This record gives sequence, structure tokens and C-alpha cells, in this order.
Amino acid sequence: MKKKIIQTTEAVEIRLNKFIANAGICSRRDADQLILSGKITVNDQVVQVLGTKIMPTDKITYLKKIIQSEKLQYVLLNKPKDFITTTQDPQNRRTVMTLIEKACVERIYPVGRLDRHTTGLLLFTNDGDLAKRLTHPKYKIKKIYQLELDKPIIEAHYNEITMGVHLEDGLAFVDHLAILTDDRKRLGIEIHIGKNRIVRRIFEKYGYEVLKLDRVMFGNLTKQNLSRGKWRHLHPKEIGNLKGKFSMRTD
Repeated sequence: MKKKIIQTTEAVEIRLNKFIANAGICSRRDADQLILSGKITVNDQVVQVLGTKIMPTDKITYLKKIIQSEKLQYVLLNKPKDFITTTQDPQNRRTVMTLIEKACVERIYPVGRLDRHTTGLLLFTNDGDLAKRLTHPKYKIKKIYQLELDKPIIEAHYNEITMGVHLEDGLAFVDHLAILTDDRKRLGIEIHIGKNRIVRRIFEKYGYEVLKLDRVMFGNLTKQNLSRGKWRHLHPKEIGNLKGKFSMRTD
């Protein structure tokens, strides 16, 4: 079988775990586990020492398949309705990957997910470190949604939701909840948890159906000048702002 070879283009030494993460395989923390488990070789020698640095001329192998070091890409999509957030679907339904297939040659993945009927901001990247941090609850990445209910929300339910909602998989905290229209059917909600269908489940518990759900903000990213179904690359400043939230290592 062919070996999986990672070839670096950097002219200086780079930490092995960072190089693995930059290749889009996993986060640096997970790369450390690959190294400790003996799954990474440098110049055909198993390396299990954390902090190991490599040079551009070194040959790095993993799982006996060839890969190339990739340029890190960050693509923002304004997801339309009726697309599934997955890289492939056994039922041949439309996936978000078809919408961004021309964004770059590198293979990028969605950060988190939006369900089929939810619209709005969805980030794609091959930066394993950043993706893991953006989806980890301890970093409390802000997500703001606008939604429409099938009936007006009553004051008692509004108050209960703002205090936290007990669901089957634990307590769901809501950071902010705002009523946007006089009929009390349109609301804005800010959360940082990323549980599956969390916004819909919060309101379903109180007997409401969410007719429309749109994510309008993710971290510091907004839908400004991004039409439904369109994508764009993040600006360097936006990438820096996202990474700056975590005091990410640069070594």
C-alpha cells in the first residue's frame, strides 16, 4: 500500500502537530494523540515525542496514504433552505457542499451544522484547530438567530426560556431573547451552545412550531452583503479576529 505523505513547503522548522493540523487532518490536540499512538512517521521512523519539529525536506506519513500540505481556507456561506449540512448523503439529497464546490481546490468542511430547514451563516474551513475551538462550548462562540413562531409567545414562556430550559440532554442556556414584532411571533435569540436542533427544541418544549429559523451572526461574522445561497472567503482581519478569541498558539 502507498504511504500517506505530507510534504511541507515552509522554509523553516515547524512543529509536527501544527503541520498535521495545517494539512487539514485534525486539530493540534488530536494530532498530539496521533503522535503519541505511534501513527505518525518522520523519514520512515515512528515519532512519539511531543514538540518534535520537522523541516521541509522531511517525509511525514500517516495511514499509508498520500496527502499534500494544504493552504488554509475559510469560506462563509449564506445557507438556503432544503440543503443538508453534511459532506455526503446516502439518500442523495442536496448538501451544502454543492454550494461551495468552486470556492477552492482544498477540501473544506462545515463548522458545526444547520438543519435542513434552517438558513443563514455556515462557515467552512480545513483549519482543524479553529474548527474545534469554534464548536467547543467552553469558548462560548456567539450565535444569533432570527425566528418566526406559529403563534405569539406568551410572557410566562418568554421568561422561562430566558432563565434556561431543561431538555432531554441537559439544561439549555439562552444568552438573550428579544421579541421583534408586535404580534410576538418574530424573535431574536442569542446562544452559544451547539446542541443538535437546539433552538427548535427549546420552543417545541413549550408547544411552539418554529416556521422560519435564520442564523444571522456567527462569532464576529454577519450576513452583510452576502445573498442567500452565495459564499465568500473571509478577509484576513476576520480570520484574525476569530483566532484571537482563543489566544491560539503560534509555535
